[in-house]
Amino acid sequence: MPLSFCIVDDDAAARRMLQHIIEDSGLGEVAGTAECGQDGVRLILSECPDIVLMDLLMPDQDGIETIISLQAQGCRSKFVMISQIENSDMVGRAYRSGIEFFIRKPINKIEVEAVLYKVNERYAINRYLDEIKSSLGKLEGLQLGLPPVQVSKRSVREIIQPILMNMGMVSESGSRDIITMMELAATHSNRGSLPPLKELYEMAAASYKTVPAEAAKEVKAIEQRLRRALSAGLTNLASIGLTDYGNPKFEYYAPLYFDFEEVRLKMREIEQGRDSGKVKVNIKKFLQVLHLELLDGMGR
Repeated sequence: MPLSFCIVDDDAAARRMLQHIIEDSGLGEVAGTAECGQDGVRLILSECPDIVLMDLLMPDQDGIETIISLQAQGCRSKFVMISQIENSDMVGRAYRSGIEFFIRKPINKIEVEAVLYKVNERYAINRYLDEIKSSLGKLEGLQLGLPPVQVSKRSVREIIQPILMNMGMVSESGSRDIITMMELAATHSNRGSLPPLKELYEMAAASYKTVPAEAAKEVKAIEQRLRRALSAGLTNLASIGLTDYGNPKFEYYAPLYFDFEEVRLKMREIEQGRDSGKVKVNIKKFLQVLHLELLDGMGR
């Protein structure tokens, strides 16, 4: 599932800007916003978001007090502090309260994206470590002759959405089609192979539209949405590669899901500030790789 965010800031413009950056960049979904610490506590305890963006200075109580109050009530969200203040004592207090990173005001889109990508990666690593601990616990139980612990299987959506989010595609309308097709493939695939593209399009269209004529039109719409979504993912990865060629997301996803010649071409286009329209996306390759990762995530 995509990461969920809550934003607590007394500046309405800052809240809107942060929400747009999070959702437009495919970083996750904003579950709610609040303009003061007390409202923020109620919102966060209700929504239980993965990540909270918390303003340091607010009229009723400061961000550090709000975080301490939340933690005392069992909140396990990750916190990112937003502030104009660069006082070292205040920054030290904030980190001791348990924040992950600082975002400086005035808000800068590039800085926000960079910080939240780091938080995202740290969150994924922690989740991976939790899975390892769970696996080790099962192994220890087997060695001691204890009954195995039942671990709930992840759904197709839970496996696929983080992948799309890491490529900056989750906010694209085509991401819904991708998840639908992977759900259908998991149900209908023969011996673990991906059904032909035409068959996948038709099954997805039939799941959206019950009237045959409308389903036939939907097939073309699905393909168009897929191309736009994949193009967005390719552009996002190319942008990451230009900024940091050694970025783990770029190194893993770009050559695996896309033809690397097209990735390089898109990188040159971004550098030159133009769009030649010549960059192509290979839908078949993308879905085949995604299907293999799905099968691996499902333990097949």
